[in-house]
Amino acid sequence: MSSPQHTVLQEVFGYEQFRGPQEAIVGHVIGGGDALVLMPTGGGKSLCYQVPALVRQQAGHGVAIVVSPLIALMHDQVGALHEAGVSAAFLNSSLDYAAAQDVELRLQTGDITLLYVAPERLNTPRFLGLLDDLYQQGKLSLFAIDEAHCVSQWGHDFRPEYRALSVLHQRYAGVARIALTATADDLTRADIIERLQLGSARLFISSFDRPNIRYRIEEKKNATTQLLRFIEREHTGDAGVVYCQSRKRVEELAATLVGAGINALPYHAGLPQDVRQQNQNRFLREEGVVMVATIAFGMGIDKPDVRFVAHVDMPKNIEGYYQETGRAGRDGLAADAWMAYGLNDVVNQRRMIDESPAAEEFKAALRGKLDALLGLAEAIDCRRVRLLAYFGEASTPCGNCDNCLNPPEVWDATDCARKLLSTIYRVHAASGIGFGTGHIMDILRGQKTEKVEQYGHEKISTFGIGAEFSEPQLRAVLRQLLATGAVGLSKVHLDNGHSFDTLCLSEGSRAVLRGEVAVRLRASTAASPRERKRRSPAGTLPPAAANLDQAAQVRFINLKAWRAEVAREHSLPAYVIFHDATLATIAQQCPRTLGELHGISGMGAKKLEAYGAEVLRVCAG
Repeated sequence: MSSPQHTVLQEVFGYEQFRGPQEAIVGHVIGGGDALVLMPTGGGKSLCYQVPALVRQQAGHGVAIVVSPLIALMHDQVGALHEAGVSAAFLNSSLDYAAAQDVELRLQTGDITLLYVAPERLNTPRFLGLLDDLYQQGKLSLFAIDEAHCVSQWGHDFRPEYRALSVLHQRYAGVARIALTATADDLTRADIIERLQLGSARLFISSFDRPNIRYRIEEKKNATTQLLRFIEREHTGDAGVVYCQSRKRVEELAATLVGAGINALPYHAGLPQDVRQQNQNRFLREEGVVMVATIAFGMGIDKPDVRFVAHVDMPKNIEGYYQETGRAGRDGLAADAWMAYGLNDVVNQRRMIDESPAAEEFKAALRGKLDALLGLAEAIDCRRVRLLAYFGEASTPCGNCDNCLNPPEVWDATDCARKLLSTIYRVHAASGIGFGTGHIMDILRGQKTEKVEQYGHEKISTFGIGAEFSEPQLRAVLRQLLATGAVGLSKVHLDNGHSFDTLCLSEGSRAVLRGEVAVRLRASTAASPRERKRRSPAGTLPPAAANLDQAAQVRFINLKAWRAEVAREHSLPAYVIFHDATLATIAQQCPRTLGELHGISGMGAKKLEAYGAEVLRVCAG
């Protein structure tokens, strides 16, 4: 006999079985237990609270409250639940007063199974009053706290309003709580548990491995040119996300991509709200759109067919990098995580930490997180092994990252590093102040520039002793010295009010100078990894349908066209109606009856009833 959760999974969502730890999580929450769930992006976190919500509602436990940080995510998830026949709603600032009142009335009358709210809304006296009434009636089923890393000051996307969610434990004792996130190291996990008072919660940790994503990191020369080459050679016509540090850079890069014939849009918090919403809707609803964005974009984006995520600027830590790259390949098909990384990235990130007004303990934690990301970027071994090790997961070389596919030649840069450190020391001793990277490299390479002669630095004993090293080699060595803390940064303030960063020795310099620490680098850090075959022009079949025969491909194309019409009518992204993988299976099997259509993954009872006849009509051609 099928369990209630399996019946819901099959009849409502159209899946035959749970994946990974989903079944254990669902069973624990249905039983009223608290849980902290760490599951990678695309791993199926939503089902971990949606299925318990339905089962507990059927058993008379009332409504499930889902705390979610983004309006767009709420809209799409509620839309997807409606498509599956589930009574769901959201309360956020997009609703006018009358619409919000209607939702509140439905909430009070027990007409809603899942209600999505922003943390700001949950903590208002009005909403807490509604929850109090439901609690007293025994009609609060569970609380799901999505993107739970937002509660932690150590996390990559801290939101102060999440801190107030401790009220759930204090005010509604006995109501099951499930907190979910895709990224959290040990420090962040501990903070989530403390802030949300989840000390007795069961911890569920899935594998963080996303084997379909190929991790690639290049030395930054001209990031724009490198990005254009990457997209044009490998991802023409594909949906993708490009992350930049600044709003200005976002707009400039989006314009450059458009000028190169790429369907690109900008997204950052400085754009008008209607423009941001319009661009996000286009990204979600249209095919082949590239979103150029700051980190303001991305959390909770469920679009399954993003084929690449690119970083033209380095993120702040591995959690952020993992969260952002996790937007790619949610459908389980091949995707790329590409990043261009250079010396200025290291300098800028170090400076932002050093200049922040935070306490020294907090700065030290941020430096440690940055160091871990720098170690990943500078790695000469498997990137996936390093990435998973950060989250406490052991693994073996993946055979799919750039280092595995194209093992870099390595050279011993210890002598070069010692010469650089010696030059930094002697320049400071001679002038009483520090100097920047360009000047230090000029001295070491014996370049008699105007600035070198102005300060008499051609007389320093290390002048010219590194003439055999190229500028890219020296930059690579300095980058690693900064990354490992063997070189520090200090700020020089000028009389005109301006300031600039200079290089200085640090506590970590001594071991390198003594030769106790070896510095090993790629022989050519700018060499691109072996490129995959050039993609066909836009308009070709997505990966889900690549292996279909000709007749099935025709059915797939017709099914996609039909799905696009339905999605437009419902004002939803196409993947909310059916994923590409579901359409590909239908196209391959070519069902002739509703019975044959039933049981295909992603075809729940409500969708079968709503769309089954039309799907059969399209397949029949």
